[in-house]
Parts: sequence; structure tokens; C-alpha cells
Amino acid sequence: MAALAEPHEVRAHLVAAARAGTALSYGELLEQLGYRFSRPKMRALCAILGAVDDEAAMRGEPELAVLVVRQSDGLPGQGWWVAGARAHGYEGRWDGPEAARFIRRLQAESFAFWQSHTGTEGESGSN
Repeated sequence: MAALAEPHEVRAHLVAAARAGTALSYGELLEQLGYRFSRPKMRALCAILGAVDDEAAMRGEPELAVLVVRQSDGLPGQGWWVAGARAHGYEGRWDGPEAARFIRRLQAESFAFWQSHTGTEGESGSN
């Protein structure tokens, strides 16, 4: 079975979203990749998001996976909270106003970073 997508392809969609100053739901990102939403596809996407963020960290860039959120509440799913939130020292609830403020702050950092960088350095997977 072919992989859902290559990390550089997912990264390109997320960099475009960051430059536009918007988050994407899991379903929206899957649709952009040519898939309908399903739990197995979402789980595969989450694994790719981890690889995208690992690469971003190596480049000294803000994470991008925080831009992928549940349609229901605009917050990342459980997988992000287990790894991503802990990396930032966040130990609060994964829902509610405190979580929303935390996510908005991280998303704003990503938006600001990518809106201040021109060109396609983040879209191809290579600089």
C-alpha cells in the first residue's frame, strides 16, 4: 500500500496555510492531499505530521502540526497534545479556554514566521 503522502508534500500545504494565517482541519488537509477523511487516514497523517515537525525543529523553524486541528473545536487531536504540548511545557487540559489560548499562541508564532519568510524554501522540503 502506498504511503498517504510524503512529508515534504504535507509540509508544503502547512507552510501555505501558515502564510495565509489559517489552521486546517484534519479533513481539510486530507482533502488537499486527495483523500476523504477516515480514522485510518487521519492516523497515517498524524505520523507524517510528527516527521514534518521533527524536520522543522532541525531547521530551527516553529512547528507546523499545531496548525492541524479538529473541526469540532479548532484544537489539535490527542496525539499532538501528548507530544507537542509537553515539548512546550504545557500541562493543562487539552480542551477549553486555556488550551485554546495556548494553541492560538503557537499558531501565531508559526504564522508570523512563515509570513516573514518569502520564497519557497519551506514548500519543497529543501532550501
